[in-house]
Amino acid sequence: MSGVSAGRGKTQTTKDSASVFLPTGLKVYTALVTLLLGILLFCPLQEIYTEKVNLTMANKAERERTFIMVKPDGVQRGLLGEIVKRFEKKGFKLVAMKFMWADETLLQKHYGDLSSKPFFNGLVKYMRSGPVCPMVWEGLNVVKTGRQMLGETDPANSLPGTIRGDYCIEIGRNICHGSDAVDSAKKEIDLWFTGDELVQWKANEEPWLYE
Repeated sequence: MSGVSAGRGKTQTTKDSASVFLPTGLKVYTALVTLLLGILLFCPLQEIYTEKVNLTMANKAERERTFIMVKPDGVQRGLLGEIVKRFEKKGFKLVAMKFMWADETLLQKHYGDLSSKPFFNGLVKYMRSGPVCPMVWEGLNVVKTGRQMLGETDPANSLPGTIRGDYCIEIGRNICHGSDAVDSAKKEIDLWFTGDELVQWKANEEPWLYE
């Protein structure tokens, strides 16, 4: 009887130990699962956070932007790709682009500083004669360099190697428009594009272009 009692006591002790151990094990298991889930959730969130921080830093250090527009003659002559290629090969980054028919009101605002000129109405009419391709390019000194790449307003005065020097003859068909100053570039960009249409992105080639 004493052996049986002892056995029962031992069994009872084992059960009591198990009842104490089991909750502790569950607590450890729960803690490990929570930790694992936290790690799994934290990694993507950390990546998203890092990406947002990088974009924010990039925006704060945002480089100069310019407004370039291929006119109806440039579009009709199939020169759009060549003009885009030149800016890309130079190292500038495309931020926005549209292919569109510009309405009269938009063009009158765009060329508002020329409204007193005798050729104003003819210019607006011509710019409505076909689709245009407005673009925004970004990079160091892009306004000044972009103008140099386009060449003089009058193709006859444009050097070979410039877009106008290579591809056009007459001032009334000079292929493209480019902002002449940083302030005018901002105004033109705001006129033709909304903030949501300006794409924030980092080009992989940037470390090979800028120190």
